[in-house]
Amino acid sequence: MPHRERWASRPAFIMAAIGSAIGLGNLWRFPMVAYENGGGAFLIPYIVALITAGIPLMILEYALGQHFQKCSPGSLGSIKPGFAVIGWWALGVGATISFYYAAIMGWSWDYLVFSFTQPWSGGSENAAEFFAHVLRRSSGPGEIGGISWPVLAGLAVTWAWIYWIIKRGVLRVGKVVMITVPLPALLTLLVLIRGVTLPGAVEGLIHYLQPDFSAILSGKIWLEAYAQVFFSLSLGFGILTAYASYLPKRSDISNNAFITSFADAGFAYFAGFSVFSVLGYLAQAQGVPISEVVEGGPGLAFVVYPTAISLMPGAPLIAAAFFLTLLTLGIDSAFSIVEGVVGGIRDKWGLSQNATAAGFCIFGFLVGILFTTGAGLYWLDIVDHWMNNYGLVVIGFLECIAVGWFYGTKKLKDYINEVSDFQIGWWWDLFIKWITPLALGWAIVANVVEEIKVPYEGYPTWALMAGGWCVVALIIVVAAIMTAIPGKRVEREEGL
Repeated sequence: MPHRERWASRPAFIMAAIGSAIGLGNLWRFPMVAYENGGGAFLIPYIVALITAGIPLMILEYALGQHFQKCSPGSLGSIKPGFAVIGWWALGVGATISFYYAAIMGWSWDYLVFSFTQPWSGGSENAAEFFAHVLRRSSGPGEIGGISWPVLAGLAVTWAWIYWIIKRGVLRVGKVVMITVPLPALLTLLVLIRGVTLPGAVEGLIHYLQPDFSAILSGKIWLEAYAQVFFSLSLGFGILTAYASYLPKRSDISNNAFITSFADAGFAYFAGFSVFSVLGYLAQAQGVPISEVVEGGPGLAFVVYPTAISLMPGAPLIAAAFFLTLLTLGIDSAFSIVEGVVGGIRDKWGLSQNATAAGFCIFGFLVGILFTTGAGLYWLDIVDHWMNNYGLVVIGFLECIAVGWFYGTKKLKDYINEVSDFQIGWWWDLFIKWITPLALGWAIVANVVEEIKVPYEGYPTWALMAGGWCVVALIIVVAAIMTAIPGKRVEREEGL
């Protein structure tokens, strides 16, 4: 088997894995999900989901990549040739997510530039209008409208940045993450320090942490907990398998998985303090209940937060720190997704890292232009919903089936225990064969039932079909074609 590039050190791998896991969702999704699902009580189902699904699946994905020394399609194809389609599906979902994730980073570049003039100041209505103006937002998904040139410029800068990081492989990635992983944590801490000194901050933190234990009896809170853990840890993208494949075969697996999982969970919980201290201040400054200013997703980052920051002394510097945080949070996740795709293509056909990275980044930029149009935000919302609910979750379910029922959990567990800092026991077999696939299967069925009952966000059926089910179907077809096309000979070798 030809020489495979390696991480410069174990810390470089761990930092890269943590950077992949910690992304924009830790800042704008976890705090809102916790707030809406029992406050402090949400930690109970969240930790249960982390232990029963997140960590077992992370161990599985690390083990596949390191054991077979291949990216996701090659690793799963080594279990059974047809299973390579699961790996290509994972990379297809990851590629699709990267197309609009880069567009979100494009918004962040624009806001970073505008931080020093604060054009959104004057209240939440002004901030919302400014956000719509930057995006040139149209009336709906059917009205494409024109391109937002500032967002297009930000998209181009993002893809250029991704290419520069991954074109030299994991050696450069390992150097970059030593800066881009600790920096957002430091910046978030600075925003938190400023936030907790503001009037109303304590009230905001009370709303974030106050437990409502009755919420634990609801099935919804458990579904949200599993969804948050699954999406936050970068499971199902093929990223972790690709990253682990660049480790020597005798490297630790189980301890690396626990370190990555708890670092991601810890940052998400910590970010909530920063978010809710600022929301509490905004609610008091505007004289409204905190429920009226709480908003997750892009609205939090590009409407609510800018409004609050504009009311603070030293607003330009705080705003610049915040949007720099978004960029450094986003870039680690973005280039890790792309590296997973590039690694899978390179493994199959033996192409150079530089050429494969360049080709994919150009393609990603061209596809991403859709998300810089007036209808871009609507299509982003639709595609994101389907990728998360019917892409990543299904991949995790199929990975459990492939390992648990075809390869054998004992076989893989013996290898994990042979190389790891500490042993995993019978619980891992139980989770991978039964508990995790049952939990994910329940999530898939629950999402489909909800989809049938209520069309997502009230979008027209044709838009949900085009941006949802048709995109999922296209990814599956492409995955099947990629599996069927012959690759270089070493792809069919075990490489064990």
